Amino acid sequence: MRFGSIIAFVALCSFTAYYIYEPIPEDIEERWKLMLTNSFFRSLSHLADLSELLGLKDYMGVMYFITLAEKIVPMSDEHIKVTEEQFDGVDVVLYQPKKSDGDTKLRTAVIYLHGGGWCLGSSLMSPYDLLARKIVNELDAVVLSVEYRLAPAYHFPVPYEDVYRVVKHFLHKGVLAQYSVDPGRIAVSGDSAGGNLAAAVSQQLQKEPGQQVQLKAQALIYPVLQALDLNTPSYQQNQDMPILPRYLMVRFWSEYFTSDRAFFRAMMANTHNSPESSSLLKFVNWSTFLPARYHRKYNYSAPTVVQGEEALGRGGASRSLADPRASPLLVPDSALHSLPKAYILTCEYDVLRDDGIMYVTRLLSAGVEVTHEHYDTGFHGGLMFTVWPTDFLIGRRMTENYIKWLKENL
Repeated sequence: MRFGSIIAFVALCSFTAYYIYEPIPEDIEERWKLMLTNSFFRSLSHLADLSELLGLKDYMGVMYFITLAEKIVPMSDEHIKVTEEQFDGVDVVLYQPKKSDGDTKLRTAVIYLHGGGWCLGSSLMSPYDLLARKIVNELDAVVLSVEYRLAPAYHFPVPYEDVYRVVKHFLHKGVLAQYSVDPGRIAVSGDSAGGNLAAAVSQQLQKEPGQQVQLKAQALIYPVLQALDLNTPSYQQNQDMPILPRYLMVRFWSEYFTSDRAFFRAMMANTHNSPESSSLLKFVNWSTFLPARYHRKYNYSAPTVVQGEEALGRGGASRSLADPRASPLLVPDSALHSLPKAYILTCEYDVLRDDGIMYVTRLLSAGVEVTHEHYDTGFHGGLMFTVWPTDFLIGRRMTENYIKWLKENL
C-alpha cells in the first residue's frame, strides 16, 4: 500500500511538472512565473473545449471566467473621481482628476479600449483600473474606458460600432468642455483587440466630413491588425507560446466574425480567404513589410483562396475579412498619411508581432510619425500582468514606457 502511494505521488508530481513546464525561450524573464500563470490559462482552455464538446457551455462562455475573476467595482479616491456612465447608449467608465477650487485648466484625455480578443475583457478588470489611475495621476488626464459589447453574442461590426459611437460622442466640443478636456490633446489607445479598435477608429475619423475635433495620437499595444494571413513568421514562431497561442488567436478572430465552426477550421488551415479578401493580401505581405531579420526559414505558403459556392457559403464572415474596420492594415497608403502620430508596442514572443511591425513600416512610409517600442523578451499580454499574483517586471516596464510616451506626446 505504501509503495503504491509512492508510485501515485511520483506519477502526480511527474504529470504536474509535465503540465506546468513549457519550452519557453531562455531570455524571457521570470520564466517559471510565466509557466505557472499559463498553466491556469491552458487548464481553462482545455475545460472550455470539453464543455463545448459536451454541449454544456460554449468555449468563450467558459473562458470569460478570466474576466469575472478580475472584475472590480471601480471606486473614487482622494485624487480621482470615478463614474460609470453611458455615452450614446454605450457603457463607459470615466476617470477624472479631482479639481481644487478655482481650477479651470483644460486637461489631456486618453480613450482606452480593453483587450480580450473582442470576446473577453472589461474596463472593470483590476489591471485596467490600475492602468487608468496611473494615467490620471501621472498625466493629470481624463481617462475614458469603453465597455463595448462582446462576441460571440455580438459579432463584428457591433464592438467596433460601440467604440466609434463613444469616441464620436466624446469628441463633441460641448462634451469635452463638460469634462474640461483640451480638444487638441486627445489620444485613443488600446491593447491587443483594443489596439485593433483604436487603429480602426483613428482611420475612420479621418474620413468623417466636418469632424471638428481630431485625435492627436494613437497608442497601440501589441495590436491585432489583420485576419487575412494567419501564418506569418510570428504566427509560426509563437504558435505555442503562453497566454496567446495561435489556436486561441484564430478562435478569437473566427468568433468575432461568426459562430460557424467551419469558418474557424478554415482559418486554422489558412484557407479562409475569398476572392474579395485575397485582392487585399498585398497590404499584409510580410515579405515586403517585415525587416529581413524577422523572415527566417519557415515552411511558408500563401493563403489559399476559396472560390465559388464555398466562398458564397461563408457569407458575412468572408465580407468582414475585407473590411478595414476589422483589419486596419487593409487600407491603401493614401488612407494612412493623415493619421495622428502613433506609438506601437510589439513583443518578440507574440503571434501578433508581425501585425504591429507591418503597420509601423506602412505608417512610416506614409509619412506618419511613429514610435516603435519592441520588447525582445516580451510576450503577449504583458501590460496586464501588473497585479499580484501575476505581476511581472516586464509588465511594469511596459506600463512606465507607455505612460512616458503619452506624457511626452500629448
